[in-house]
Amino acid sequence: MLDTIGYIAIGLLVAVALLVAYASTRPDQFQASRRVAIAAPPEAIFPLINDLRAFTTWSPFEKKDPNMTRTFSGPSEGPGQRYDWKGNSQIGEGWLEILSATRPSQVDFGLNMVKPMTASHRVTFTLVPDGENTIVTWAIAGRVPLLAKVLHLFIDVDRMCGQDFEAGLASLKAATERAPAMSAKA
Repeated sequence: MLDTIGYIAIGLLVAVALLVAYASTRPDQFQASRRVAIAAPPEAIFPLINDLRAFTTWSPFEKKDPNMTRTFSGPSEGPGQRYDWKGNSQIGEGWLEILSATRPSQVDFGLNMVKPMTASHRVTFTLVPDGENTIVTWAIAGRVPLLAKVLHLFIDVDRMCGQDFEAGLASLKAATERAPAMSAKA
């Protein structure tokens, strides 16, 4: 005979099993992206993305933990340049590496998180001329293992990433549009 606690335990186990079963039917990949029109040519924007030191001047993640430790390695820009960080609970720990760059239209990164949980994702910036503007798209994509599928039932990754991407793109827009000297250098 089962007592009340036994029924509760069985009910919880069934609920967890159903939750995991449902999560397992969710997509194996995720993606999120945001875009903005910037009143500058791609050549003026590209250096702020293709150099991780310049990237940190407008990245929204830098503002979340100004005291994080940062290490840069590899070339001064482009493929092979790497940025390692270790920060607070909002930032975690990981590294970003430029995997490829097509001047002045695209930069692909590998994003590798160590904390709060391990993950590897692909981040891509595309720059497309549009009259006097450039449409800059910031996108992230990656695998979704079972545990992440369960978490995604409760966390809207598109909204979470999207807020940071929107803030970062607004900062990139402001930095680019107020820096005519930078446009002339590019």
